[in-house]
Amino acid sequence: MEQLPQWFLLLSLLLPRVSLFIAYLTNALDPYNLHDWVPLGLAILVPRALVLLLIFMDRGLSLWLLVHALVMAFVYVVGGGLLSDD
Repeated sequence: MEQLPQWFLLLSLLLPRVSLFIAYLTNALDPYNLHDWVPLGLAILVPRALVLLLIFMDRGLSLWLLVHALVMAFVYVVGGGLLSDD
């Protein structure tokens, strides 16, 4: 399928909420039929999970999915304070 734009894949590595919002405004997410409360809840609470879901729906198991999953794990480990010296 590969309909996700390149800018979305790159921007969502750093700013997932912003990239989801811009993609919503530019109708880049129309082919994915995201309805109901689950996508909205993911976009608000865990936007990186929604980005992973979109990449999986678009490209399947790909290098982009692996990179985004690694960034997601890194952000949550470092942001959660698991690597602090306290």
